[in-house]
Amino acid sequence: MADIKFGTDGWRGIIAWDFTFENVYLLAQAMADYINGNAPVLENGKMPKIFVGYDRRFMSDRFAADIAAIFRSNKIDVILSDRPISTPVASCLSINKCWMAIVVTASHNPAHFNGIKIKVAGRSAPARMTKDIEALIGQNSVLKLYGQKAEEKDLTDLYFKYISAHVNTKKLKNFKGKVVVDYMHGAVAGYVEKFLPTRQVIALHDTHTPDFGNVQPEPVEKNLAELKKTVVEKKAALGIAFDGDGDRVGLVDEKGTYLTPCVIAAVLCDYFIKRKKLTGNIVQTVSMGFLLKRIARAYQMRFEEVSVGFKHVAERMNLDDVAFGVEESGGFAWKGGTSDRDGLLVALAFLAVMVDTGKKASQLCADIASEYGASVYLRKDFALSKPLDKAAFTEKLRKKMPKKIGTHKVAELNTQDGLKVILDNDDWVLIRPSGTEPVLRIYAESASKKETLALLDLGAKAAGVNLK
Repeated sequence: MADIKFGTDGWRGIIAWDFTFENVYLLAQAMADYINGNAPVLENGKMPKIFVGYDRRFMSDRFAADIAAIFRSNKIDVILSDRPISTPVASCLSINKCWMAIVVTASHNPAHFNGIKIKVAGRSAPARMTKDIEALIGQNSVLKLYGQKAEEKDLTDLYFKYISAHVNTKKLKNFKGKVVVDYMHGAVAGYVEKFLPTRQVIALHDTHTPDFGNVQPEPVEKNLAELKKTVVEKKAALGIAFDGDGDRVGLVDEKGTYLTPCVIAAVLCDYFIKRKKLTGNIVQTVSMGFLLKRIARAYQMRFEEVSVGFKHVAERMNLDDVAFGVEESGGFAWKGGTSDRDGLLVALAFLAVMVDTGKKASQLCADIASEYGASVYLRKDFALSKPLDKAAFTEKLRKKMPKKIGTHKVAELNTQDGLKVILDNDDWVLIRPSGTEPVLRIYAESASKKETLALLDLGAKAAGVNLK
C-alpha cells in the first residue's frame, strides 16, 4: 500500500504506481467511515447526500464509479455525476446540494497522474478533516462494492445558475469582441459557451483526450504559445485558458501578452474596491507579489500572506472578513461567492470588467502599473529526484542569505512556506519545494525583467540548481 497523504489540495499519485484501484478503494472506505462518523443527521433522520464527480483523465470515470459504489455499500446516499465536471462544480454542490463533494482529478498535473479532491462547505476540506481521513485508512476492510450502483445525475445546471448569480451576465451581453478559449482538453470544455454566443468563442483543445495532447494542462505561459498566437491572428479581445479541472485560469490580452496572476488579481481587486465598494481584508499565498500589498496600503486594508495552496486562503475567507483572496497558480476568490478558486468565474468577471470600463485588457493592466507600479513576475520549476525536507531546506537557505542584495537591504525573511526574501523596495524571491509533486519552484518579482531574472538566478544559486 502506498503512503496516501493529502497535499495542498487533495491526494495525487502516478496512475498504476501509487494511484491504483487498491489504494483508491482503501481511501474510499476511509472517506466512507469518516462520513458515517461525522456527517450531520437531517431533520428527516437521514444523512445528507454525498456527490462524486470526475474529470477527463484516464479512467477517472471508473475510479469515481467505484468510489460511489463503496459509499453505497456503506449505506451512504450518493450521487454520481453522469459526465466529466470541473472541480468548481463540486465546490458549488457542496454548498447547494450535498454535505461533501469528491472529485477524481489531478488538476494541472501531467497526464500520468490522477488524484482525489474533497470539497466541503464550498471549499477544500480543511487539514484537520483530511488528517482524520488519513488516520482511518486501513482501519476497516473495504465493504463489497460489486452490484452497487449509484444514482447518476447531471447537476452542472446548478453550477451555471451560481455563476449567473455572481457575474453580471447582462453586461456580458454587451461584449462585442471575440475570445479565444484554450480548454487544454480539460473538464471545463464548453462552459464559456454557456455564457457567450458560440460565434464569439474560438475554442482550442476542447476534445476529450486523456493525454491532454502531450501538454501538461496547466495555464502558465510556457503552455500557451498557441493561445497567444491565435488571439493575435483572430484579433480577439481576450485569451482564456483553463487547467485540467477548471479551477485555475490564465489570461492573454489582445496583444498576445500573457497576464500574470499578480496583474489579474490587481485588476480585479482594484475594480471591486473602487466600483463595487468591496471591503474587508486581502489575503494571498506567499508565492504572490507586491501589487495587492500596495493596493491594501492604498485603501488601508489589512493584508495577510498564507502558505501556498488555495485551501489556506479559503480557511481565512471562512474565518475572517476577507474581501479578496488569491494564489499564484491562477486561483482567485472574492467576497460573495464560494471560498474556493473558480477559473470560469474569474474569466467571466474579467470580461465584465472590460465591458463595464470600456477598456481593453492591456489598458486595464497599464492602469494598474501606472497607479501601483510595474510588475514583472516569473516562476521557474526544477524537477527533483526525490522530495526535500522543506523545514530543513528552508533553514539552510535562511542561514546563508545576505543582509543586502545589490543596492537594497533585505527587509524580511519569510519562512512559512519555503524561504521568501523581501527587499526594502518590495522586490522579492521565493524558493520552495512543491507540496503536490517532486519539484522545486523559484518565484520572483520586480519592476523589470532584468531585475526579476537576477532574483531568480540568486534563488537558483542559493538552492544549488542550474537556472539555464
